[in-house]
Amino acid sequence: MIAPHSSSAPAAAAARGVRGVRKAVVPAAGLGTRFLPATKATPKEMLPVVDKPAIQYVVEEAAAAGLDDILMVTGRHKRAIEDHFDNAFELEQALAAKGDAVRLDAVRDPARLAGIHHIRQGEPLGLGHAVLCARRHVGDQPFAVLLGDDLIDPRETLLSRMLDVRDHYSGSVVALMQVPPEQIHLYGCAAVEATGEDDVVRVTGLVEKPSSQDAPSTYAVIGRYVLDPAVFDTLERTGPGRGGEIQLTDALQELATDGTVHGVVFDGLRYDTGDKAEYLRTVVRLACDRDDLGPEFVAWLKEFVADLEAGTTTGRRRRIAA
Repeated sequence: MIAPHSSSAPAAAAARGVRGVRKAVVPAAGLGTRFLPATKATPKEMLPVVDKPAIQYVVEEAAAAGLDDILMVTGRHKRAIEDHFDNAFELEQALAAKGDAVRLDAVRDPARLAGIHHIRQGEPLGLGHAVLCARRHVGDQPFAVLLGDDLIDPRETLLSRMLDVRDHYSGSVVALMQVPPEQIHLYGCAAVEATGEDDVVRVTGLVEKPSSQDAPSTYAVIGRYVLDPAVFDTLERTGPGRGGEIQLTDALQELATDGTVHGVVFDGLRYDTGDKAEYLRTVVRLACDRDDLGPEFVAWLKEFVADLEAGTTTGRRRRIAA
């Protein structure tokens, strides 16, 4: 039985200074069609999760794991992402003049998280192509990949654990999560075998979005990777796969045949902000966890749910009238 990794496992913070991985790549060039019309002019990664854009949570996760060099792979319509992680002189000056230190820090924080760089993916040719766009920046170093709409709860230590596994085994590491069989067609799926560590498996094969009948397991690949630079040569010769795109899964499948791909099995808190219903649940969950918002919001939420279950609309009419 494979035991999943969770937040109860300590982050190896002391090892950050000696790790071989210091760079992260955040692919964020997708069109966000599932959220139209909201994403017609606003990048999906910039949709607010409480009071921060989704992509800021991802960058904070990378920085917390000791990755201080982050490359964002964006598109022509994603200028707002670049602006968010830049300084905003006029806004900062106005807040400083008001003595609003709290909001001033909040505005400055994104630019201070790490050294952040940007490159544009000229054509929407898939995740594998987006990763390949990072080759010149990454060079011959191992690097992490964090998908911009896949959030891991800030209290979890998944990425740190993946970096530890990379340091131990070399090669590439993927994050795996067990999902119901009827959902496996939404993910890349891994065939695995056990190792000597409870939460670590050896990946022997990968399939992109298989049917439940064809899936080798219920282990889904979620949006965290730590990749060996050998993946670039593999991606160069990987042709279009499912959906006519260059799939990172296909390149990792080739690497897995040499036994150089491992997986960390995760059962912690993960939020998929690329799905409308999951996005709404993410906002509610993270708002409930906030010390400044949670108590009042939870009290209102309980009242709202009680009204729904009772079939009453008195509270709604009262708020509309107000």
